Amino acid sequence: MPHWLMKSEPGVYSWEDLVRDGGTEWDGVRNAAARLHLRAMQVGDEAFFYHSNADKAAVGIMRIARTAAPDPKDADWVSVRVEPVRALPRPVSLKEMKADPRLAALEMVRQSRLSVSPVRDEEWTAILALAGEGG
Repeated sequence: MPHWLMKSEPGVYSWEDLVRDGGTEWDGVRNAAARLHLRAMQVGDEAFFYHSNADKAAVGIMRIARTAAPDPKDADWVSVRVEPVRALPRPVSLKEMKADPRLAALEMVRQSRLSVSPVRDEEWTAILALAGEGG
């Protein structure tokens, strides 16, 4: 099952907001590469919720609840529906990700401005391990 990393500025929409709301429309993405990733998502795929800017850390896991549809704010773009799964035992910072050789090819590290990116299975496992979850 594919995995993803999706960024949001916590001052705009945070992990806590997602948990409070029980889900949200992941819209407003205005990057061609990120749009391709949104279109590739399937119901049940999981994604790290990443706080960009101030925190710069993966803080939780969410699940794709609906595949790509026209973005309600601009039909030239797409959005997906996401729902919270669980918070990570502890946040995994960008600094930690960059320092871990298992994550050297992580798209988010290589293309830091990309707001939606794929995460390979071995990278998913490594980030979970850094968070204190799994192996």
